[in-house]
Amino acid sequence: MHEADEMARLIAQLQPQGGAQTSPLPGVSLFRIEQAVARAPVFYEPGIVLIAQGSKTGYFGDCSYRYDPDHYLVMSVPLPFECETRASPNQPLLGVRIDVGIAPLKTLILQMEESRDTMLDTETHPGAPMASVELDRDMRDAAIRLLRSLRDPVQRQILGPQYVREILFRALQGSQGSALRALAGRHGSYGRIARALRRIHTEYASLLDIDTLAREANMSLSAFHHNFKEMTLTSPLQYLKSVRLHKAWLLLIQDGLSVGAAASHVGYESPSQFSREFKRYFGRSPAIEMAAARGGKPDQGSSTAAPTSAPRRRSDRAALA
Repeated sequence: MHEADEMARLIAQLQPQGGAQTSPLPGVSLFRIEQAVARAPVFYEPGIVLIAQGSKTGYFGDCSYRYDPDHYLVMSVPLPFECETRASPNQPLLGVRIDVGIAPLKTLILQMEESRDTMLDTETHPGAPMASVELDRDMRDAAIRLLRSLRDPVQRQILGPQYVREILFRALQGSQGSALRALAGRHGSYGRIARALRRIHTEYASLLDIDTLAREANMSLSAFHHNFKEMTLTSPLQYLKSVRLHKAWLLLIQDGLSVGAAASHVGYESPSQFSREFKRYFGRSPAIEMAAARGGKPDQGSSTAAPTSAPRRRSDRAALA
């Protein structure tokens, strides 16, 4: 059996229903999308996305990134962009996502430096915060071993974390490795802006002060804005707005909150302002979006949240795929 076919078979077995779902192995998610999804705003967290069947195209600025059975996506920072999905009920998109955590990334880089007896450069041409990378045999083999381990609780517990670590190692050796290394850097501008992005991503409902973020990054306000926009193609305030709106989308669609409750939860004082900005960003009002998701409209890529005792399902817009 061809390796890509085996990956697809394993994912289809592990994820028999449509949607995206976290696996029992922390940091690993599986997704199955059975309808084409038109180009729309999404928000991805740092991760590595491997596709076994079907394809996606991400649009960031003037660049497009296709990821499919021959290419995987590397996202080094939490980032809003636009994405479209090619899939059908007969040929669903099947894939796996591995989270990129800063702590394991730093540990692995340190071990690589010790093995090479030299420091890995974290500031030389870190590249774009997202990229499509050719899927070589080593990365594909590691992904297949990871998927196989998910079928057995003992293998998943003992071998699964090792395969996740190998996948991260392979990504560090790939063409996007410099951005991942820069992400873990302490002093470079890339790493400092990445830390600011992570703070915004986790404290989006707070009254975040841009001057404070700039000081914490050890940059002047103008330098902070310049480096921030160079990485994200948007301003800090626009980035914060996109984070809030995507978080609100999850609260509306998956958790069933009312518009007012979702707006308040993500930091909006005015529900009417929230509704205007939501419609401007996603193309339709929160009420229409909620009705479409509940009616099973295919262009939303959404799925019903699983019971709390089961792994939570998340939608395509929720940064899993």
